[in-house]
Amino acid sequence: MAQQTLRGTRLKQKRKCGFRARMRTHNGKNVINARRKKGRARLSV
Repeated sequence: MAQQTLRGTRLKQKRKCGFRARMRTHNGKNVINARRKKGRARLSV
């Protein structure tokens, strides 16, 4: 059997795209605010 090629790591995902990662940078805050304004149910991962 061939090995699965695409495997996600939850921890890496959280560290890169999580809410607290977004809030660390100015641009990340812009992303969160844009998603709030749009009315997204999920602001980040």
